[in-house]
Amino acid sequence: MLMRLGQKYRHLAHGSACACHTRDVQKLIERIDKGLSRRSVLKGVAASLAAPVLGMANHAFAQSPAKPVLLKDVNIFDGTASKLVKGHNVLVEGKLIKALVASGDMVADADAIDCGGLTLMPGMIDAHWHAILAGISQIAAMSADIPYIHLVAAQEAERTLLRGFTTVRDVGGPSFALKRAIDEGRVSGPRIYPSGAMISQTSGHGDFRMRTELPRTPQTNLSAAEQAGISAIADGEAEVLRRVREQLMLGASQIKIMGGGGVASAYDPIDALQYTEAEMKAAVYAAADWGTYVCVHTYTSAGIQRALASGVKSIEHGQLADEDTVKRMADADAWWSIQPFLADEDANSYPSPEQREQQQEIAQGTARAVELGRKHNVKMALGTDILFSPKGTTTQGKQLAKFARWYDNAEVLRLLTSGNAELAALSGRRNPYPAKLGRIEDGAYADLLVVDGNPLEDISLIADPERTMKLIMKDGRIHKNTLSA
Repeated sequence: MLMRLGQKYRHLAHGSACACHTRDVQKLIERIDKGLSRRSVLKGVAASLAAPVLGMANHAFAQSPAKPVLLKDVNIFDGTASKLVKGHNVLVEGKLIKALVASGDMVADADAIDCGGLTLMPGMIDAHWHAILAGISQIAAMSADIPYIHLVAAQEAERTLLRGFTTVRDVGGPSFALKRAIDEGRVSGPRIYPSGAMISQTSGHGDFRMRTELPRTPQTNLSAAEQAGISAIADGEAEVLRRVREQLMLGASQIKIMGGGGVASAYDPIDALQYTEAEMKAAVYAAADWGTYVCVHTYTSAGIQRALASGVKSIEHGQLADEDTVKRMADADAWWSIQPFLADEDANSYPSPEQREQQQEIAQGTARAVELGRKHNVKMALGTDILFSPKGTTTQGKQLAKFARWYDNAEVLRLLTSGNAELAALSGRRNPYPAKLGRIEDGAYADLLVVDGNPLEDISLIADPERTMKLIMKDGRIHKNTLSA
């Protein structure tokens, strides 16, 4: 539609000589249009997550119990002790555990669930998970429509919860919308501590571009991974500050940066050092200003030492650390978030011989790393890092049970509950779930599992959740209950 301007406003008319017709401005307008289209897509994702097509609309979790719930006749692993606590029932009111009640005491106006002498334990926590990327292939993650990726992630979130994992620490991926939908009770899934996009330098472990996409210029569009919110490429202190602050604005509870090479990426070798100390410190300062912390992906001693010198609080992986570096981790009071990378039948699958060779190198370092961490009393956290592996997600509990090679069963369970909860709480005022996690005590979140058997004696029970987990409760809502059967 043409608009005629009066004499008073005729100076506002313009022609082909106006700057808005230049090539650079037209490119800028094109990028803005694409950005608007992407925001429209993301709005569609939020709507899609709530759609009944997921098959979740009729689940009982959609409503909190009208009355308090008494879980009776249970033997309790409380998240810390090496023995089961007997002689107490657990009273749940709303989202929290209200009290541990002596078995002989009467509780009025509560719905009782008879657990038949089975084991009650806290829901498990995976300290290194990718809610958006675990249950989808890499080629689909990089090429599929964004709404499809999020719908697959919502489906996998429910499966994660039904494996007994009531909380995950998400260390890379755009899980903000999924977290919101879960927290609002629209879909079933674990609590999510989101990091948002992985912050990576050019050529770093989060740079998923093809060689043909180089070089990058100020007018270059974002890569597919950046548009999806999987990674954010930042070079120099100013760029790092900007990208970290963007993730904090979106709701990150902690920040993930890439400090070294890896197996899953095509171009960066494991031994490559990524980010200067100044760049790492920029990320740490930005996170600290918001009261939270930075975790770093790295495998090598050099990468770990640079991260520690920069104030990073959590080392992700680190299987190639030498003993001196492990001592420095302990002295810095840093966390070591480690995974059972054993290059066995449950490992992530990689196509190239070079990747498989790197995988073997890391597998050889895993046992040594755990032993050194125990020797020097480093604060350890356990996670899986299952990535781009729809079949591999089913092994989540099985993989974590493998830590019984180095810890006794009680310690494995403690690390997977109250231990991992301590790392999650390091996010301070950015902690989206401020009540206690990973414990069975008054005032803790009612994230509970009823297990058929004693996992303190048989850790493999966590590897077969469909058979062994008779009741799964999160936030006081029952997501699974086969006890009545």
